[in-house]
Amino acid sequence: MWSGWWLWPLVAVCTADIFRDQAERIMQDTPVIDGHNDLPWQLLKNFNNQLQDERADLNTLASTHTNIPKLRAGFVGGQFWSAYTPCDTQNKDTVKRTLEQIDVIHRMCQLYPEAFMCVTNSSGIRQAFQEKKVASLIGVEGGHSIDSSLGVLRTLYHLGMRYLTLTHNCNTPWADNWLVDTGTDDAQSQGLSPFGKVVLKEMNRLGIMVDLAHVSVATMWAVLNHSSAPVIFSHSSSYTICQHRRNVPDDVLQRVKQTGSLVMVNFYNDYVSCKDKANLSQVADHLDHIKKVAGAEAVGFGGDFDGVTRLPTGLEDVSKYPDLVAELLRRNWTETEVRGALANNLLRVFEAVEQVSHHTQKPEEEPIELDELEGSCRTQYGYSAAPGVHQKWGILLAALAPFLLSWC
Repeated sequence: MWSGWWLWPLVAVCTADIFRDQAERIMQDTPVIDGHNDLPWQLLKNFNNQLQDERADLNTLASTHTNIPKLRAGFVGGQFWSAYTPCDTQNKDTVKRTLEQIDVIHRMCQLYPEAFMCVTNSSGIRQAFQEKKVASLIGVEGGHSIDSSLGVLRTLYHLGMRYLTLTHNCNTPWADNWLVDTGTDDAQSQGLSPFGKVVLKEMNRLGIMVDLAHVSVATMWAVLNHSSAPVIFSHSSSYTICQHRRNVPDDVLQRVKQTGSLVMVNFYNDYVSCKDKANLSQVADHLDHIKKVAGAEAVGFGGDFDGVTRLPTGLEDVSKYPDLVAELLRRNWTETEVRGALANNLLRVFEAVEQVSHHTQKPEEEPIELDELEGSCRTQYGYSAAPGVHQKWGILLAALAPFLLSWC
C-alpha cells in the first residue's frame, strides 16, 4: 500500500510546476498592473534623481525590489509609479518635490523607451501590452502634494497624474488619515471637509482616480458615498485578516462591491501578517478574503515594492508575481478571476472613471478658506479680494463698531 510513498514529493513538485506554467501562460497576454511602486523615491534617495549616474542603471540596479529584468521576469505590464513626498514637506516645498518626482518618472520613460511607455489612459495601457512594454502611469501619494489648491490639482492632472492618494500618514486641511483611527492623530475633517468634497468633485470631473490607501475609515465612507465614479485602494489589504488600521474593514469592502471599486493588496509584512515576517500564502489569504466579501471584480495587486522594508517570503521583489498567481490557481481561482486581479479589474475602474469625467463642464473654482491653511511662510494673494474674506472683515468691524464709536 505504501510502496510508492517516495513518489508523493515528486507529484507535488510536478503539480506546482503545472500551476506556475499556467500562471505564465495567462500572464503572457494579461500581465499584471501593479497599483503602487516607490522606485522613484529610491531614485531620489540614492541618486538625487540623476538617472544618468551609471549606478542608477535600471538594467543592472540590484539594491532595489524593482529593475527592468525583474519587471520582465514578473510579467509586469502596467505600473503606477508613485510620485511621493513625505508629510514633512507639507506647507513647505511639497509641490516642488512632487513635480520633481513626476519629472523623474517621465525621464524613466525617455531613457528606457524599450522598456517603459508613459501613458495616461486605459487605451494607452492596452497599447503598451501589445508592444510588450511596461505601461507607466503616475500616482501621486498624498493629498498634501496639491497644497490645498484646485489649480495645482488640475496642473498635476495635465502632467500625467491619474490617481491621487487623498492622504499619506498625515491629515491634510481637508481629509483625515488612517492614524486618526489609532488615536495618534486628531480628526480634523471628520472624513472630508466641505473643501475635500470639492476636491473629490473636481477629481471626478477631470478623470483622476481617487485612492483611499492611507485614509481614515470616515474618509473612506465619505468618498465612497459621494464619488460619482469607482475608487481604488492602491496598496491596502484586509483588516479582518490583519487588524492593522491601514487595511480595509469588511463593511467598507461591502461598499467597495456596491460601488464597483477596487482594493489592490499590499505586500508589506506589517499589513499582511501584523508581524515582522510573512509569506506568500498569507498574501493570498488577503486576496481570498477580499474576493469573498467584495467579489472577484474588486481584487488587484498593489505590492508597495521599494516603499517598504519587509516583504513576505516568496515575494521578495517584482519578479515573483507568477508565484503568487500560481498560488491563486492552486486555490481554485478561475482563469477569469485571475485575469481580473492581474489587470482587467483595474482597467474596468479606470475606464469607468474616464467615462464619468466631463472636461467640458466648468471647473471648480472656490478656494479653500484661508483660515483652514497652515504654514507661516504662506502668502495671501487673492484672498484679500475674496467675498468670504470681505464678509469676515465685515463681521469683525461690526463687532468692533461700539468700541470704535466710543473713541469718537
